[in-house]
Amino acid sequence: MSSAPEMVGTARPRSLTLQRGVLGIVLFVLAWEGIARGFHLPAYTLPAVSDILASIYAKRAVLLTAAGFTLTEALVGYVLGALIGIGLAIVITLIPPTRAVLLPAATAINSVPVVAYSPLILLWFGIGMGSKFVMVALAVSFTVFLSALAGFDRVDRRSVDLLRSFGAGRLAILWRLRLPTALPLIAAGLRVSTVRSLIVAIVTEMLGAYGGLGWVIYQAVLQIDFVQVWGAIFVASAASLAFFGLIGFAEKRIIFWK
Repeated sequence: MSSAPEMVGTARPRSLTLQRGVLGIVLFVLAWEGIARGFHLPAYTLPAVSDILASIYAKRAVLLTAAGFTLTEALVGYVLGALIGIGLAIVITLIPPTRAVLLPAATAINSVPVVAYSPLILLWFGIGMGSKFVMVALAVSFTVFLSALAGFDRVDRRSVDLLRSFGAGRLAILWRLRLPTALPLIAAGLRVSTVRSLIVAIVTEMLGAYGGLGWVIYQAVLQIDFVQVWGAIFVASAASLAFFGLIGFAEKRIIFWK
């Protein structure tokens, strides 16, 4: 059992890290504001933070609707991609001969930047949410696939042999040994994929969409409203941080032994 002094000692570094993080953000924002105001920089170069925040507040309804649109695309695509990635890793683990086919194929598909597939995906699935689901799933699945496969492969061979000696089959070994061992790496892949999912959703929206933060950014550029561009970027950053934090929180609750 952990003693009270140990718990306090653990809490202090976390609190100090949080304070330093907040202080760093505040200093960065103040420096940005000072440079933009002090040098009278035009909006297309670097608008002041206060102007960006004022624009966000003035157009909060539009930005909130757009953020909801983008988050829906990112979340659905993220879940689909995670399921596909973990599913492929499980197939390779349970049926080893498939590795020679699935791993090179997945690597070949993902050797090309995901954005390069956007014109084809938009042509096949239209400019609605469906194409964004596919693009995000494509981006997320490979990252999660590699993380899950590496996690399944890292088990101790002697432990596998021990379970087999007790009559455990491949599914039992996967569930009782490989999956618990792989969870930290799978979680790391899921964490990395949160940011990637939003980036891909926004970029795809800029190429063709009915709404979303990418669509707002594209329209603002056409209207030469660079303050609104920055406003949409701020909202996207906040959504990305919230998504990343949510996955990190879930990871700490599920993988409590880490």
